Amino acid sequence: MRRVVFNQKGGVGKSTIASNLAAISASQGLRTLLVDLDPQGNSTRYLLGEAADEVPAGVADFFEQQLKFSVRTPTLDEFITATPFEGLDLMASSPALDDMHGKLESRYKIYKLRDALAELQAAGYDEIWIDTPPALNFYTRSALIAAEGCLIPFDCDDFSRRALYALLENVQEIQSDHNEALKVSGIVVNQFQPRASLPQRIVQELVDEGLPVLQPYLGSSVKVKESHERNLPLIHLDARHKLTQDFLALHAAISAQG
Repeated sequence: MRRVVFNQKGGVGKSTIASNLAAISASQGLRTLLVDLDPQGNSTRYLLGEAADEVPAGVADFFEQQLKFSVRTPTLDEFITATPFEGLDLMASSPALDDMHGKLESRYKIYKLRDALAELQAAGYDEIWIDTPPALNFYTRSALIAAEGCLIPFDCDDFSRRALYALLENVQEIQSDHNEALKVSGIVVNQFQPRASLPQRIVQELVDEGLPVLQPYLGSSVKVKESHERNLPLIHLDARHKLTQDFLALHAAISAQG
């Protein structure tokens, strides 16, 4: 299964959600790949720590290969790095993604990621998770075209709710024009404060509208910051913590969709 974590708004937890769900997939014995399309490289740094500066090749090198002719075509394995976590591999990000964005778009390389990930899935990856930049650009469109499921992080404020409707329309347009197999797997409520009335009301309104809001809601915890600092997904940092258990339940709910 290929799933993208997408929201045009920054700071909603895309990298944290993508990395932790991918780590859970791998911890459950699934051969898992995380593709980091965000030039900021937060998922790459999260999973590799200081070793992120030493990655020999990653997703920018893959896209660069699509722009040039080469006598020898590299295998896709050459763009993938093993993480310290068993069963979890990474196609690492790079700031170079920013520099080649315009060339990729003008030369219409929008389907190259889809073809590559389909090949990797056929070669043995059980789960492929895609982290995206906070913009509807070439990379996010490539990811939506390549994916079978789309997860939308939502951080419980009115601005996010207003943006959500436009975002769903964008996903629907990609589905209609490029990828009939794409489904909205669900809205992931993040930074939820169960004792505050505003988040409760906003989320309940989404549920009442019939939008696919996933359970459980992910709360706020300093454990996430510790997880980032130590470059350990929550399942490896503290498997018994409540937020880890919520991520496990969320992963189960997503997996149950098929």
